[in-house]
Amino acid sequence: MASALLSFTSVSPSAALSLQDKCKDKMKSGSSFQSAFFGKEKRPLSMKTKSQGRITMAVAVNASRFDNITMAPPDPILGVSEAFKADTDEMKLNLGVGAYRTEELQPYVLKVVRKAENLMLERGENKEYLPIEGLASFNKATAELLFGADNPVLHEQRVATIQGLSGTGSLRIAAALIERYFPGAKVIISSPTWGNHKNIFNDAKVPWSEYRYYDPKTVGLDFDGMIADIKAAPEGSFVLLHGCAHNPTGIDPTPEQWEKIADVIQEKNHIPFFDVAYQGFASGSLDQDASSVRLFAARGMELLVAQSYSKNLGLYAERVGAINVLCSSADAAVRVKSQMKRIARPMYSNPPVHGARIVANVVGNPDFFNEWRVEMEMMAGRIKSVRQKLYDSLCAKDKSGKDWSFVLKQIGMFSFTGLNKAQSDNMTDKWHIYMTKDGRISLAGLSAAKCEYLADAIIDSYHNVS
Repeated sequence: MASALLSFTSVSPSAALSLQDKCKDKMKSGSSFQSAFFGKEKRPLSMKTKSQGRITMAVAVNASRFDNITMAPPDPILGVSEAFKADTDEMKLNLGVGAYRTEELQPYVLKVVRKAENLMLERGENKEYLPIEGLASFNKATAELLFGADNPVLHEQRVATIQGLSGTGSLRIAAALIERYFPGAKVIISSPTWGNHKNIFNDAKVPWSEYRYYDPKTVGLDFDGMIADIKAAPEGSFVLLHGCAHNPTGIDPTPEQWEKIADVIQEKNHIPFFDVAYQGFASGSLDQDASSVRLFAARGMELLVAQSYSKNLGLYAERVGAINVLCSSADAAVRVKSQMKRIARPMYSNPPVHGARIVANVVGNPDFFNEWRVEMEMMAGRIKSVRQKLYDSLCAKDKSGKDWSFVLKQIGMFSFTGLNKAQSDNMTDKWHIYMTKDGRISLAGLSAAKCEYLADAIIDSYHNVS
């Protein structure tokens, strides 16, 4: 009917009036007009009037059944990239998203990844569905990379591993497992933490609270507060820990502090839940970056570990990761794995194969593996070098006596600058530097050439904006 009314614009006034008369006649006598105009359920459609010359027409517009759905706020991290793209200033700098860039600030695909992909093409591998638990060779390789190939927990078959949709999807499976089999159990997470952690547990309907982690006075770890809050949590809580390169702060516990954290978790009968997103990418050493997880495993503790290969292999878009559950027995691991598969089935049925094959080929081939370690060391080294240069620039330019040493004490791709929201806004509005509003910057998106410019912006924002 709407198309019929709109067609009046293309006919003469006399013809249009004739069509209107016919419509009136149909409305008086027949149900066809009423059905077309009001719909099958006799609900009137919303009306808009449109004028053309001397003729006024009524245009029927369907009211959406989704009108009660409000606009969602932009993602606090991904929204930064959208704002950055819209900025035309030549000095603009995107330090929001945690993605590695070259010195020329371009995305980097690892050479070893290209070689692994070429090998896949040479083999002519097919695109058949994977099992629900994912690629078997990937699951074996990722568990060995995490725990160490000679770890007794693997030989005793006490680890249940399934391939997940990178770190986020793996965390989501674990959250569903907690909600289903540990009803009422709380997850305690660091304050601050990666922004998506809260979303994941909220959507899985798992209650959570925070433990103290960041000390704004020292721009360091509030270790005493962390220990006190873990002790105060209800017995049997899940304690979410960042295995290395804490996001967003870049502040990690020392080896001695990890021991004390493990002590308290054992005393309170809590369950450690690690998020390992940067193994090998933080320090450049795969073993060193997995040392926290291995410490807890060596103590005989049951634990959960979510893994991601977005950063350390640059497989951002492949969405490849895993969820591992270390159990006290092989029998328990079999049952846990069966239930994780049951959770995954209605979520996404089975995971993608391409990224999993890349990981399996790189980790399982000694030549590729060694090449990967060299490239990881190169990437981690570039981030360390811009971290050092940023620190040097801050110290050289800022004559106030402020201690900027926290920049060097932090690790990984992020630095928590200590800037508040107003100061972070100044970084963007005045200096065209895009970052998250909690003051986090991604050093992986910084070049040596831009370090002095960034230092000027930080000093200005810190001293001149309250």
